[in-house]
Amino acid sequence: MEQGDRNGRAAGSGRRGAAVADRPRSAWRQRLRTTLDLIRSNPTGRVALKIFIGIAGALVVTVGIALIPLPGPGWLIVIGGLAIWAVEFHWARRLLGFTRRHVQAWTRWVTSRSLGVRFVLGSVGLVFVAVVVWLSLKYSFGIDLVARIGHYLATH
Repeated sequence: MEQGDRNGRAAGSGRRGAAVADRPRSAWRQRLRTTLDLIRSNPTGRVALKIFIGIAGALVVTVGIALIPLPGPGWLIVIGGLAIWAVEFHWARRLLGFTRRHVQAWTRWVTSRSLGVRFVLGSVGLVFVAVVVWLSLKYSFGIDLVARIGHYLATH
């Protein structure tokens, strides 16, 4: 006979798979799940929750997309908005899983490379960020750092 988890489901059953279903949940996650289930039990609450999650996720994703060209956590904020949407929308949950798998695969690939390859990848990343900052300053504020630095070096 199979042993059940805390919620009375058979071990390994459910939509998340055996590895996730067997993992114990923390108290705050259980409280959040109970609260969301209580809200979803009422038809008005279900619609209100979908609207609230949709708007909150859209705001976070919009801010993240606006921050992508700038150095900083733009993509991390977009993924956070996707996680907010994943609370209520199945497509967002699947997309978040896809993103997580690919980021983990990229991280494993990079860490398995030699120090030289990691140095080149880091350098390419820094050059990319520098070009993005330079173009952002040039076209957003009219400040051409390359021309200013060139002028400073030529006159001093």
